[in-house]
Amino acid sequence: MQPCFKSEPVVWKNSHVDFHPRPSNNPRMPRPDAVRRVKSYSAADGYVYQYYFFEGDRAQRNGALGGEFTYVVSVDRKSAFPFKIFVAQSALEAWAKVNGRSLTSSEEYAVAKMRLFQAFDDGSVKPALEGQQPGEVLVDESNLEEMLGRLGI
Repeated sequence: MQPCFKSEPVVWKNSHVDFHPRPSNNPRMPRPDAVRRVKSYSAADGYVYQYYFFEGDRAQRNGALGGEFTYVVSVDRKSAFPFKIFVAQSALEAWAKVNGRSLTSSEEYAVAKMRLFQAFDDGSVKPALEGQQPGEVLVDESNLEEMLGRLGI
């Protein structure tokens, strides 16, 4: 009697791990934008805001250096607008001098996010009027400790 199944691996004559690209008459599709995780925040002003982090960069305001964090915000789920948080470098340096260490980039991002939440609660997050710069709030020496306190730092 012959066995029903062979226990030897089957190797095909023309098997390859890599497939060579075939010529195509179709152009490549453009790479899609990054997938962003939309979050919600129920603010003290009664609105439920939806937002996502768009980008962070180093910037200047009136000659002062700092971190600029841009969020895209929606109040009505129909339209969205950019809103910026500027974290002054001078405030970060003053805090580092007193505490013996600098804030990490993650902690700086968290400070900006706490300031965004405070702006939501205050009702100061609104779309810019036509032709104006996006709305912005500031983290400086006057409010950095408060933001860090919310984070337990």
